[in-house]
Amino acid sequence: MSPDFWSPIRLSLEVASVASILVFGLALAAAGWMKGRTFAGKSALETLWMLPLVLPPSVVGFGLLVMLGRNSTVGQAIEWVFRQPLVFTWWAAVIAAVVVAFPLAYQTIKTGLESVDPDLEDAARSMGAGEIQLLWYISIPLAWRSMITGYTLGFARALGEFGATLMFAGNIPGKTQTLPTAIYIATESGDMMLATYWVAATVLVSFGLLSIVHWLKRRS
Repeated sequence: MSPDFWSPIRLSLEVASVASILVFGLALAAAGWMKGRTFAGKSALETLWMLPLVLPPSVVGFGLLVMLGRNSTVGQAIEWVFRQPLVFTWWAAVIAAVVVAFPLAYQTIKTGLESVDPDLEDAARSMGAGEIQLLWYISIPLAWRSMITGYTLGFARALGEFGATLMFAGNIPGKTQTLPTAIYIATESGDMMLATYWVAATVLVSFGLLSIVHWLKRRS
């Protein structure tokens, strides 16, 4: 196979790997912070976090362009600091993947943390444990299957992201062209054989990830 064949696969794995690590950290922090809290606007905040799960990816990508594009204040600040715009870069692909994968990972991890017996946490609190210690030494070890499932689903969602990535990061070969965008371009140009190979690679990786999730569910 030529380097052009492997480039989208490599880029997709790189983007999904970095994005899934960021998603896991953000989802764990958000779920740990939200667990057991009651405050005005909690439902609205969680609804906002879950929006990318139900919105069309192109809408998410447009929102990223508005908030982080060259015409936005944040985008101009980023361009001034790093001497280049964020849009249509490798990091733009990562950010798009993070945004669309976060809701799935957050919901999975939050469900796992909420399944931990509160009596155990109350007992640890009575012994002087703080909230971070509770999360690290009690909740995470007891909900480790949900942690792995959340990370795996986040990786799979990041790997398959198309619309937001195309809108925000573009389709630059060797730079931002991930597997979904490469498959789309190959199909549009009539190269069905190449598209089939890329589809097979995507299905193989996704099947392996989902197999891990199902295996964890059977063991829980």
